[in-house]
Amino acid sequence: MILIAGPCAIESEELVMTVAERLVKFNEDSRIDFYFKSSFDKANRTSISSFRGPGLEKGCEILARVKEKFGFKIVTDIHESYQASPVGEVADVVQIPAFLCRQTDLLVAAAKTKAVVNIKKGQFLAASAMKHSVKKVLETRGISSDGYDVAKENGVWLCERGSTFGYGNLVVDMRNLVLMREFAPVIFDATHSVQMPSALGEKSGGDARFVPYLARAAASVGVDGFFYETHINPCEAMCDGPNMLNLDELEKVVEQTLKIEEILKEAK
Repeated sequence: MILIAGPCAIESEELVMTVAERLVKFNEDSRIDFYFKSSFDKANRTSISSFRGPGLEKGCEILARVKEKFGFKIVTDIHESYQASPVGEVADVVQIPAFLCRQTDLLVAAAKTKAVVNIKKGQFLAASAMKHSVKKVLETRGISSDGYDVAKENGVWLCERGSTFGYGNLVVDMRNLVLMREFAPVIFDATHSVQMPSALGEKSGGDARFVPYLARAAASVGVDGFFYETHINPCEAMCDGPNMLNLDELEKVVEQTLKIEEILKEAK
């Protein structure tokens, strides 16, 4: 099982290292293919005054030190095409934000790196539309065919993070996990799926109580991995605190999903 976890944004090197230390157990678990994630820039915050992160250069330096110290594979997201190349030198997975999942220049730039490209499904898109984003990456890499096995072999993932439901809310249509898995490996982003965009005025809200329920549901449907943003104290997080899990809760949820996957394998 792929597991992506870490704090939403790089608030400080101290915080990142503290969280990373607590995540070592997952990297040492033979059942898990672990990746550490944190963002050097949260460019799509609700308010212009919201915390964004340390920026490209300093952020990549911190992530490189995490990689060197703990041996973790790294995931981080990009918002501009010029960021792809330097990020690809550090990150094993370049992540495309949901709002930007159709941006051709961004996808092409990410595809030109050696990294896996994890494309988050736009909250506004049908699952079937994500096939075209996958093909943009594959064709940039010189691959003319498509399908799950082709995408997996050539480093393209899709990520489900909920769909817009009215104003300020998201829902997860579990059918999307099945549909998108026809043409790429699928990661379920359990923490962003409980986000409530702009619900707190100048920032987004969320309800982390529902993360374990959605994660267990996704595991029962069948996915390739999970993405959880986690923090030592989500109440004090500078970005996405209401939908993040604290580190103790993360361990419980991961164990639950692993058990569900084991049951499904036995049932086959």
